[in-house]
This record gives sequence, C-alpha cells and structure tokens, in this order.
Amino acid sequence: MKGDRVEIVVDAGDTTRTYEVVASRAGRRVETAVRRGVVEVSEVTRSGGVVRTARFMATRVLALVEQPVPREDSSERPLREDPKA
Repeated sequence: MKGDRVEIVVDAGDTTRTYEVVASRAGRRVETAVRRGVVEVSEVTRSGGVVRTARFMATRVLALVEQPVPREDSSERPLREDPKA
C-alpha cells in the first residue's frame, strides 16, 4: 500500500547508515526477504513485478524496521463498550 516503508540500518565500518525503501504509488507494497546471507527489500507492484530492490549483506544489517501504513479495516476498529455493563 502506498506509504508502506522499511528502514534498514547498516554497519558501515566506523559509522552506521540508514536506508529507506518506500511504496511510492498506490497499489505497491514493500517486501523483505533473507536469502543466502543477503537481505533484500523490494518495492513490488500489484501484479508482482519488482520496481526496485535494495540488497545488503545480512552480517552488516543491524536493524530492519517495517512500518506499514495504518489500514482502515473493520477488524482493527476498537470494540464498542456495552452500555448495559
């Protein structure tokens, strides 16, 4: 969903660097995968086509923070309080 983002904090020797991958358009999402010692963060279209990918060595990744956009679903709404209680 537009606005989904993933922050990646990487050890760059004497300092750390922070990178962001953001779903820039409606219908796109951000996916993460760890394969063979590599962390991949990709922006993906509705049909599954990869728009762009960021790759990092897993041993250098200090933090991977997924920050989804809050969604307006009926399952996430707070329950009404029972007036009889």
